[in-house]
Amino acid sequence: MGRRRKLLERILSGRSDVNIPFEQAQTLLKALKFSESIRGSHHKFVRDGVEELINLQNVDGKCKPYQVRQMREILLRYNLEREL
Repeated sequence: MGRRRKLLERILSGRSDVNIPFEQAQTLLKALKFSESIRGSHHKFVRDGVEELINLQNVDGKCKPYQVRQMREILLRYNLEREL
C-alpha cells in the first residue's frame, strides 16, 4: 500500500488528527487534483466540483486537528477517497 493511501486511511479513520504531517497532507490533496493557493500561513485547496475549500496551516510540521476534521468531512462528502 502506498504512502498516500496510508495517509488517506489515517485521515479518514479520525484516530490521529493531531499527528497528520502537513507536507504529506499537501501532497495528498494535490494528488486528488486540488489546486493550492497560499496567503500568509493559510494554504487553501480548491477543486472543480467541490464547493468548499480546504484550509490547512503548518504548525511545527503538522496540520491543525480541526482542519484535518474539516478535510475528512469534505473527502467523505464528495467520495474523493475512491480516486486514490
